[in-house]
Amino acid sequence: MANHQSRQSTRAVEWLSKFFSLHVNFFRTLKVAAWPLIDLAMRVWLAQIFFVSGVIKVTHWQTALNLAANEYPVSWMNPVTAAYTGAAIELIAPVFLALGLMTRYAAIPMLILSLVIQFSYLPFDNQLFWAVLFGWYAIQGAGPISVDNVLRRGLADSALPLAPRIVRASAWVRLHLSPAYLSLVRIWMACTLLRVGSPESGILLPLSTSAHYGTATLALAGGAFLLLGLMTRQWSLVLALVTFVGAMMDPRLTDDVYLLMIFALLSAHGAGWFSLDALIDAGLKRRFPNLAGKAAFALEGVSRVVIVGAGFGGMSCAAELRNKRVSVTLVDRANYHLFQPLLYQVATAAINPSDIAAPVRPLFRDFFNTRVLLGTVTGVDAGRKVVKLGEKELAYDYLVLATGAAHSYFGKDQWAEFAPGLKRIEDATEIRRKLLTAFELAEATEDAVEREALLTFLIVGGGPTGVELAGAIAELARFGMDKEFRRFDPASARVVLVQSAPRVLPTFNEKLSAVAQRSLEKLGVEVLIGSRVEKIDADGVLVSGKRIAARTVLWAAGVMASPAATWLQCEADNAGRVKVGDDLAVPGLSGVFAIGDTALSAGWKGQPVPGLAPAAKQGGRYVARRICALIDQQASTMPFKYRHLGSLATIGRKSAVADFGFIKLWGAPAWWLWGIVHVGFLIGLRNRVSTMINWFWAYLTFGGGIRLITGGGGVPKDAAAAPSLSSGPSENTVERIFVRATRLNATAE
Repeated sequence: MANHQSRQSTRAVEWLSKFFSLHVNFFRTLKVAAWPLIDLAMRVWLAQIFFVSGVIKVTHWQTALNLAANEYPVSWMNPVTAAYTGAAIELIAPVFLALGLMTRYAAIPMLILSLVIQFSYLPFDNQLFWAVLFGWYAIQGAGPISVDNVLRRGLADSALPLAPRIVRASAWVRLHLSPAYLSLVRIWMACTLLRVGSPESGILLPLSTSAHYGTATLALAGGAFLLLGLMTRQWSLVLALVTFVGAMMDPRLTDDVYLLMIFALLSAHGAGWFSLDALIDAGLKRRFPNLAGKAAFALEGVSRVVIVGAGFGGMSCAAELRNKRVSVTLVDRANYHLFQPLLYQVATAAINPSDIAAPVRPLFRDFFNTRVLLGTVTGVDAGRKVVKLGEKELAYDYLVLATGAAHSYFGKDQWAEFAPGLKRIEDATEIRRKLLTAFELAEATEDAVEREALLTFLIVGGGPTGVELAGAIAELARFGMDKEFRRFDPASARVVLVQSAPRVLPTFNEKLSAVAQRSLEKLGVEVLIGSRVEKIDADGVLVSGKRIAARTVLWAAGVMASPAATWLQCEADNAGRVKVGDDLAVPGLSGVFAIGDTALSAGWKGQPVPGLAPAAKQGGRYVARRICALIDQQASTMPFKYRHLGSLATIGRKSAVADFGFIKLWGAPAWWLWGIVHVGFLIGLRNRVSTMINWFWAYLTFGGGIRLITGGGGVPKDAAAAPSLSSGPSENTVERIFVRATRLNATAE
């Protein structure tokens, strides 16, 4: 009974910890993802207002002098000096503010100018907002999207006179004064919403703008909570949404943009030191140390979970265990997580390898119970419960195998030398090298038959990878290399897709398969369905008794699981997948699970679960919950059931097919959906932004922007050594390339 109550208490504490963590992570994500853009927009908005004012003064200088002398005189400054000073500030400081260069020193004169205008000329609400925002930039500096942020680290460790001291002083001001200033801004905004003071208070409070709320209870409640500093982020977010809706309904409320800026500032940075939020936050961090990024429990004595593989399944499992009372070790032979569905775009020079790969270790930087280990697993001793990493051993209580799959040549492993597959970054860059080198060799050769073979690209396998590769290669040849070669037209390249099944994309609906085939043929791809590959060598491929001369052959026909079944000495299917139970556990082995491409599970309505990213992610999360249930000695969880989210495949720049069972799309709508889904699956904001930019640029220019031939000395050995198909002798192709390049250089000189 006592143990049961203890487990219930532990679960309650974990639930509260998870609730507060979600709350903290939401606003942390909001700050990281949205605030940099909001900060940039605020700086540009303020800068353009002052810069335009300065331009108007300079272009109407006599009027500006008259106003400074008669209408808006400053008692302590000569009118001419005041006009020159104001114009200089309005023309110079905004440029620095917008760039985020020397932001503090640009904000200070603009702050002073705003206060002078407010107290020496006519008082307006917008001038008060200017002063408050410039005060923030004078203390905090510019956000992440700024020149200051780029230069800060280098200046702090430079030999420039005074630069390191200035950077350290700025950091001290930002650390110690920003929270206090936030408290002042919050109280100032609260007094505005509560309409504190007499009508004369309008010189200090933007009462006219706050009157847009009328006598709304929301404004009064928001003002009260802001005054106390209680739930500041939440109320600021609500008030920002209400203000935005009001401004959209009545465009005349132009000053409401400044309310949005203030509420965005408080939503992103909080209430400051002098607030109830600060006291509550300190108490919660003492009660739940993980909120402060500290370990919530000691790792000694807790269950050890070893996850092999940092693919979709392994990453999802580790992420699900991040706040659980377990010690997690994530092992992978690479130090990055790879988004394999977009490897073909790397292979066809559309995007960079770094766009679809993210280092694993930074992703788990804040997971105090997770250790990332770089290593190659060579075996598993299930009896002793250890994972072998060469001569080293890693003990576990629970083991999750998410080791993915490799190429399968159906017993013809000798074909691998001539027909590389596409599973790793190295495969993609090697294929890119072969593709681009084929065009270069075709330009250099004098033999028309040899050129035809070099410009023939054959893909084996009509699944999603094969279809996407064929379409991308056809587009690269027909659009991406237009007018770049002199001895041949790249559009004359021959792209052949060989499929042994009676249709391409056999896992899709028949109608969508037909649409995909028509789209490929429209791009000029030859689709050979019901055809079998009988031989592959350096000269080409034998397809159903017919010889096709092709210097570039790519394999997309089959996969086989990693040697996990061999490690465990357990039952596996013909593809090497470990047969698992309905809870993804390996039968007969205590605490061992297999997920993703490693496992053969009947969790899809009695059918094998497909080797898709969503399936691996769902399996990873399920196993994490299953491990937690076993540790807590809870009743068995429900069997694993795969929820199919649909299948997608793209064919070229404006066509794709999408099969969601009850909904089927093709053409441009499916293409847009494909792009959105794949960008969403990428790890990290930088990868998403970079990929979208590269795609957009390539889409508009019909070009692959990363057409670099790297590795292998620039020219593949197989291409260099490939014999000519003509009966007569031919020169060494590689030598011709260098001779041609030398002549071009000599001509240029």
